[in-house]
Amino acid sequence: MAIVDVINIQGKKVSQMDLADDLFDVPVKPSVLHEVVTMQLASRRSGNAAVKHRSDVKGSGRKLFRQKGTGRARRGDIKDPLLRGGGVVFGPDPRSYSYNVPKKVRRLALKMALSSKFQDKDIMVLDQLELKQIKTKEFVSILNTLGINNGLIVTEKKDEALERSARNVENIKVLRSDGLNVYDILKHKKLVLIEASVKPIEGRLVK
Repeated sequence: MAIVDVINIQGKKVSQMDLADDLFDVPVKPSVLHEVVTMQLASRRSGNAAVKHRSDVKGSGRKLFRQKGTGRARRGDIKDPLLRGGGVVFGPDPRSYSYNVPKKVRRLALKMALSSKFQDKDIMVLDQLELKQIKTKEFVSILNTLGINNGLIVTEKKDEALERSARNVENIKVLRSDGLNVYDILKHKKLVLIEASVKPIEGRLVK
């Protein structure tokens, strides 16, 4: 059984917690982590290169001039791709780079990411982390006391005061337990779990 100390915001040990071996003591395979992180980054990629085709250009559908007798080319409407301001013929359209990895693989990768933090002793469990008001200075003071300068803080549910206090702090992210993902776990040096968030995580991943 994986055992971790539970500390308070002063950095003092208050109790111990047993963590599920199925979640925090899993053999880590870099290839699985790489596959899921690559999928996440591809899904975040915005394929927003786009042009306006003939049907997208705003303009009249009226024929510019009569078909014969002018000595000019036989034009259609003003949206003709050969005219300035007309539609583009073979330009790019918005595309999605996202793809899916099997659900079992995603779940396994999340377990491996958690296990890697436990094995590297980069996991910390806090009994609670509550701010009475939105105060970045107070939040930073707590981080300094705990010795955290790069970390992912996982809460059980929405905590607006905490989330907004951490919003502008570099290399710190506050995430709810239901949004926990492989990329954010591996990106940050420390994984800080609020004690109440552990059970929802285990309930989600331990089958």
